[in-house]
Amino acid sequence: MPRASVEDGGQPLPGPADLGSPAPVPLDLSHDVLKSLLGAWALAACSPAETAAVEEHLGACGSCADEALRLREAVGLLHQPESLDLDPALRTRVLQSCLNRRPPGIPVPEWASPYDAETARLDALLQDFGDAEWHAPVRLRWFEADQATSRRTTVAGVIAHLLSVDGLVAMALGLEDPLAEVLERDKTREQGSVAGPAGRTEAFWRTSHFPPTRSVRAPWREQSHSLVRTVSFTGGAGGLTVPYDDFQLPLHDAMLDRAFECWVHAEDIAEAVDYPYDPPAPRHLNKMIDLAARMLPTALAERRRAGLSAPGQTPHLVPAGAPGRSLRLEIEGAAGGEWLIPLDSPAAVGSAEFEVAHVALDGVEFCKLAAGHVPPEEAAAGQVGDREAIRDVLFAAAGLSRM
Repeated sequence: MPRASVEDGGQPLPGPADLGSPAPVPLDLSHDVLKSLLGAWALAACSPAETAAVEEHLGACGSCADEALRLREAVGLLHQPESLDLDPALRTRVLQSCLNRRPPGIPVPEWASPYDAETARLDALLQDFGDAEWHAPVRLRWFEADQATSRRTTVAGVIAHLLSVDGLVAMALGLEDPLAEVLERDKTREQGSVAGPAGRTEAFWRTSHFPPTRSVRAPWREQSHSLVRTVSFTGGAGGLTVPYDDFQLPLHDAMLDRAFECWVHAEDIAEAVDYPYDPPAPRHLNKMIDLAARMLPTALAERRRAGLSAPGQTPHLVPAGAPGRSLRLEIEGAAGGEWLIPLDSPAAVGSAEFEVAHVALDGVEFCKLAAGHVPPEEAAAGQVGDREAIRDVLFAAAGLSRM
């Protein structure tokens, strides 16, 4: 029979009618068969008809419903996605669980715990580094005389720097100076002092026959363990101070300073090898922010002596311990808080009554400013009040940084 011809009118053909997806018709299955299908149902491996039959049965059979719930929970455990990277907080949770069961005979002092945590985190980052990572270029950055300054080194060179500066704390505690032999070999001491962080680091780099390699990791880590063990045994350590060439810090603050620098340089290393790195725990970050805030009045006074402060920031002399002009430093985030920074003298007391300016910053942003990694002009999220006072405080914060 010949096929009937159809004239093409140029119009699109009508689409098929949307009849919807027909609902599966439950199968008529016995209780035993339906019970045997519960495992496949929990794994979503049943056909639509079997799924409908099982789910209809679960609404009427309590024992099968309980069994189905247990199977679904088990499947959730089997299929839970997990990252290949360990949770950064895993070490803290494991240690806390152990300590809750059996407190340590000689606990790490609270003021030393940030250093203990940050050295452990950095060591975990270094653990699987190959030769290429150890020699990856890193640029150390800081502010000096209101100018951004930098020094090029490698990942191994950064660890050598941390080893060198941590040695100042080691000597203050009566431990061996890790650079004793290095300084003996250094034939160019007349080029500058080797007493401070920069001088010691330059001496280490100068006297190395070859660029530092992965071999520097072991002495750095052994020294960090020794510092934590020693301060744990000595407890409060009385009025012990740590000299930093042209200034000194109480031992408690020096350990916090070393924790801060360890984190900052760990981020430098992580950036060099393109690996993510989280900030410290909020309780530790808050202590680091507090240390920087307490150092700001002295940094402001040093700026005035160096002629770097704004012309309008002539200090209003007040007696030691008396309230004076203040800037309110508000730090946002989990590690945040508020600090009243005296502007006229390190001996003055911050006072809300004499507040002339208010600055708001994120906690991590403030720490990066204090590390010389953020330009002062770009740091503050919110500013109200005396602009010259705000500028001086932001530049003083950046001036806390050093190599």
